[in-house]
Amino acid sequence: MKHIRILSPSGVIDPEYVALAQRRLQTWGFHVSVGAHALDAYGRFAGTPADRLADLNEAFADCSVDIILCSRGGYGLQQIIDQIVLPDRPISQWPLVVGFSDITALHALLSFHGVPSLHAPMCKALATLPDDAPTLILLREALEGKACESVFCERKIIGGNLSVLYGLQGTPYSLNAIIDNCVEPPVLLIEDICERHYHIDRMMNNLRLSGVLSRLSGVIVGQFTDCDDDPKMGCTLRETLQYYLDQYDYPVVWGAPYGHEDDNRPIMFSLNV
Repeated sequence: MKHIRILSPSGVIDPEYVALAQRRLQTWGFHVSVGAHALDAYGRFAGTPADRLADLNEAFADCSVDIILCSRGGYGLQQIIDQIVLPDRPISQWPLVVGFSDITALHALLSFHGVPSLHAPMCKALATLPDDAPTLILLREALEGKACESVFCERKIIGGNLSVLYGLQGTPYSLNAIIDNCVEPPVLLIEDICERHYHIDRMMNNLRLSGVLSRLSGVIVGQFTDCDDDPKMGCTLRETLQYYLDQYDYPVVWGAPYGHEDDNRPIMFSLNV
């Protein structure tokens, strides 16, 4: 029986979502434990930086933990990302990290080390979606170890939330640092929520000017939820993204089911293919 540890390394979460998620995972046949500070509240965060870090380090060190399910995103991982102690054992024995949104920072850390992780829904989806939701069906299969289908199944995939990736530029966990450690150019997945049109343009320019966009073999454009077109930009948000991506000779998938909507399907990052 696989052991899932629910942690809250970023934002504070409604304990009811954790309880309902735990119950559903148990009905799926998993043993589920909850981190010591997963239900804490410290302002907008799920505990102090020290407490959130302690939960992560304890879970990574615990050889009985097969999967680390992050309860939610929000904000907070960048406060502690450089203090996480990764396991001193073969990568095949590391727990699989699951989550999205702010958890992109943890995906970036693991991708830098070439460790697979799962960009996927978290506790709210597990607590609220119906049993027959495609997202949950695919999540269960992924947690059980079945392969995640992908439009770029022949390439390593990296990325996640565009704002979080932008915030990591210039750090040891930047996209360029991750790409440096890839044998072949990877595919970049981007998604976001509640960002201004001009800010997305700024972030795409950062990826262009830093050379990231020129070092890829493809891009998956996920959901840009509640990111409205700005008439003052003179074009739609889709046209802004397309303007930058059309400058490169690689395939782009538009409107992929990854991001901050109910249909947020699991996809494996940094899988060696």
